[in-house]
Amino acid sequence: MKPLLSIKDLHVSFQTYSGSVYAVRGIDLSIHKGETLAIVGESGSGKSVTSKAIMGLLPKQNATIDQGEIWFEDKNLLSINNKEMQKVRGSEIAMIFQDPMSALNPTMKVGKQVIEGALKHRNLGRKAAEALAIELFELVGIPNPKTRINQYPHEFSGGMRQRVVIAMALACDPKLLIADEPTTALDVTIQAQILDLLKDIQKKTGTAIIFITHDLGVVANVADSVAVMYAGKIVEKGKVEEVFYQPTHPYNWGLLRSMPNMNTKGKLYSIPGSPPDLMNPPAGDAFASRNEFALAIDYEKEPPTFQVSETHEASTWLLHPQAPRIDFTNRVSDGLEEAASVALNNNETILKVTNLKKHFKLPSKQVLKAVDGINLEIKRGETLGLVGESGCGKSTTGRTILGLYEPTDGEVLYNNTPLINKNKKEFAQKVQMIFQDPYASLDPRKKVEDIIAEGLDIHGLSKNAKERKEKVERLLDIVGLQKDHALRFPHEFSGGQRQRIGIARALAVEPELIIADEPISALDVSIQAQVVNLLKELQEERDLTFLFIAHDLSMVKYISDRIGVMYLGGMVELAGSDELYENPLHPYTQALLSAVPVPDPSIEKTRERIILEGGIPSPVDPPQGCRFRTRCPLATEQCATIPEWREVENNHWVACHFA
Repeated sequence: MKPLLSIKDLHVSFQTYSGSVYAVRGIDLSIHKGETLAIVGESGSGKSVTSKAIMGLLPKQNATIDQGEIWFEDKNLLSINNKEMQKVRGSEIAMIFQDPMSALNPTMKVGKQVIEGALKHRNLGRKAAEALAIELFELVGIPNPKTRINQYPHEFSGGMRQRVVIAMALACDPKLLIADEPTTALDVTIQAQILDLLKDIQKKTGTAIIFITHDLGVVANVADSVAVMYAGKIVEKGKVEEVFYQPTHPYNWGLLRSMPNMNTKGKLYSIPGSPPDLMNPPAGDAFASRNEFALAIDYEKEPPTFQVSETHEASTWLLHPQAPRIDFTNRVSDGLEEAASVALNNNETILKVTNLKKHFKLPSKQVLKAVDGINLEIKRGETLGLVGESGCGKSTTGRTILGLYEPTDGEVLYNNTPLINKNKKEFAQKVQMIFQDPYASLDPRKKVEDIIAEGLDIHGLSKNAKERKEKVERLLDIVGLQKDHALRFPHEFSGGQRQRIGIARALAVEPELIIADEPISALDVSIQAQVVNLLKELQEERDLTFLFIAHDLSMVKYISDRIGVMYLGGMVELAGSDELYENPLHPYTQALLSAVPVPDPSIEKTRERIILEGGIPSPVDPPQGCRFRTRCPLATEQCATIPEWREVENNHWVACHFA
């Protein structure tokens, strides 16, 4: 059968002040009607550039398509003029962008934005277009569509905005839908809704979907076939089962091993090094310097594409008949199992939080109850994970504990001393924070040496300039950076390296407790593994205690000894990590766990999910009684009363009438 879209030998480069960046370096791809093709790879691998080349959205001032063809049905999209491309874009090929807020006009009602495309490309009258918008809002699961089409983007939650963007893309009844990281910024519960929605739409309309992501769990859920990109090239492609169960390229194998699942123990595999500079691509295999199985020829000559099966191919010299046989299906771990249980045998409480509240007064004289009665204890040397949807109060809890926010009520005890009685300077030395955005949290005008040494200077922890320099160099070495990195500025580093600088800064003052607020959410899969391994090693060496805030539940399960689940400012469940995942008692915890995508196609495509309807209510006006009751499938009249926070089993706490 003839493919709907076919890309042949596509090369794309960008002109910069420093020279040309060869972002896409000769890729071949095809997708058929009704198929879902996933394109995966690290940041900078060329995934989004490929999608923009298909859509004709590359910036004309500095992007060049050096060679290649993009055939859509019987048209080469690279040889048609602007006017013809405008007819294809939207009406036949549509795109869902990563950030729904930047894809929507904040000054225009959402209904009008959906109607625009239908008026332009489908020759509908105003009334018919409005009826279509309402129909599409119903299709994508937006309640009260007749009312909602007259609202503005800021009146929608993140998940609902993404649904609006999907409705916009579907308004012109496209044959091909390109989804560029459409769920990256969403919580797992909303992500599950969006993935189910896209699959349902595909069944009803037969639309082909190109799904760009770095989340292998999502790929296992949605994809029929997968293309793995690295340094501007496709290094492996095939049916989803082939790519996951019979990986043949070492990069694909490394990606699969870097992701923990719910049962992962021991040290995570992390791909060494970093991707090559695409201003000066290497002569041989671009992955050679990071490949532990690299052959001499990998450094000299680019590998051809070898056919593994009729539908599976990869570009690696390891598939050459004369190359040594490597079994990539074998997964190994280096074993840190003992370190994970040390903290649980230690009964000394380093931090105790009782009925902690943090309310914010709004200009409208309303009160936003961001944190509303949290109770938790952290033992010395353990990692307590804190999970929940965006807006549940996780980060506010961490910042209030640290003292960045003044508590509205409640008590924080650090080493049995109330925070209000602590010497603030001494407390700031003992408790440090690693922030979510490594770039925003580093002063762009300071060199790395001064960023890391700032705490040393404030607390007088270095006697002279020589000792200061030695301590900074030692910290850089601890977090896996070079000594000469001390003289560089933050913009000269990758995201993973910047996060390592943030960790070095936190370690500089020799803290006892580190609050890590989403420290890996902005990083690629392989870099996540490096940072998490580093945190676990540092914990073992220095007896550090962590409050680890994140929304990636599989990573939280892997790194944490105990896990607390938050919902709308309150804690709904708290238990040991294994206990919580094997025996979740609160309906919200059950829904969260069922929504976590697993990087295994067989499991992912057959498991049942608990899909939560709607979004989180406003913390300005939370529901009376149990705050989860408006979304809970088990809710009864009893749930209008506040459930007791109680210990139902040994060290397993829950706030639910039915647990």
